[in-house]
Amino acid sequence: MGVGMKKPDEILAEARGALEQAQDAQAVEDVRIRYLGKKGELTALLRSMGEIAPEERKAFGQAVNTAKDALETLLQERKEAFASAGRSAQLAAERIDVTEPSRTVPAGARHMITQTIDEIAGIFMSMGYSVTEGPEVETVFFNFDALNAAPDHPSRDMSDTFYISDDILLRTQTSPVQVRTLLAQAPPVKVISPGRCFRTDTPDATHSPMFHQVEGLLVDEGVTMGDLKGTLDAFAKRMFGADVKTKFRPHFFPFTEPSAEVDVSCFLCGGEDPSCRVCHGSGWIEILGCGMVHPNVLKVADIDTERYTGFAFGVGVERTAMLKHGIDDIRLFYENDVRFIGQFY
Repeated sequence: MGVGMKKPDEILAEARGALEQAQDAQAVEDVRIRYLGKKGELTALLRSMGEIAPEERKAFGQAVNTAKDALETLLQERKEAFASAGRSAQLAAERIDVTEPSRTVPAGARHMITQTIDEIAGIFMSMGYSVTEGPEVETVFFNFDALNAAPDHPSRDMSDTFYISDDILLRTQTSPVQVRTLLAQAPPVKVISPGRCFRTDTPDATHSPMFHQVEGLLVDEGVTMGDLKGTLDAFAKRMFGADVKTKFRPHFFPFTEPSAEVDVSCFLCGGEDPSCRVCHGSGWIEILGCGMVHPNVLKVADIDTERYTGFAFGVGVERTAMLKHGIDDIRLFYENDVRFIGQFY
């Protein structure tokens, strides 16, 4: 060894003492650099091998490598000790008291639209109706042609309907499910179909470009207008109250003949309050449209119109909910304001 050079065991002893004094991982890294870095003391000893007498070179090299291995082991142990201490400190700082009561998180509830659909569906299911659905993206055939709508019918205009192409559109009503059901199922048929519909209405208090309907269809032998009136009268009493009366007014729908609009007596004032916010003093409230299924609709499905007749109706979900709960603006259903929605949990 050169004059003044430290022995490997002396350097190891110094490094061990420095590691014992280290207070953190950075201090451990400083010790590594001091003794094992490119200019470290043990590294320098290895580089000085050429200055060692040949007969001493082997023993010297072994001593340096032994010291180097021992120091690397000490460095690793100290690094792991500081890492473990750091994890312990972090766990202690982030400790959660699992015995402390948590904050109450509202469970939420069904939206008023869903509640109303379920209520309407429940009433008709108790009468023996089953539930079926159809696509919201429809063909012109099912939305208009198969429902006996003339080519010049106003609802077919681009200003009234969302067209995707000349033959594809967003359905304007749930009535296309009538035809799809009749094509898929032979009479007797007794179904309701809830779902979304779309029309190019400008949003205001009573109009929305998206709305919901529940379509109803019954086809069987001997079905009459009296069956339709009895069914809808029973529905109105279940939905709005046992004392409610119904009134049928003549109307026109391409897919029914005869057709009618159905009013119910005002369930708020009974027709006795001229300033009633629901009926506005008329005593009656319009709730849905209906009629006997037009023979042309039955013929689309090759149903014998001499043997089978049927009726159909469409209930507006938003209108029903607004009337029943005193809601004066349809836009409230879609604004996701929990102050509004929370009133109906």
